[in-house]
Amino acid sequence: MSNSDRIIRLKTVLARTGLSRSTLYRKIAEGTFPAQIKISVHGAGWRESCVNIWIADPATYREGHATSGTR
Repeated sequence: MSNSDRIIRLKTVLARTGLSRSTLYRKIAEGTFPAQIKISVHGAGWRESCVNIWIADPATYREGHATSGTR
């Protein structure tokens, strides 16, 4: 797994994006932010590469249309 494909947790995602927790989850539900992936029974995280794609162009991001090559 490359550095850009490491799994980052919620606290890191919020710090990197500047979003609030509620806004982040609303955007996931709308498909305008990458969905988290399950990493354990009670844990989830985000692929750093997917978050980086969103950070590069948040206004036009749509789940499923990103060209990250990770899906």
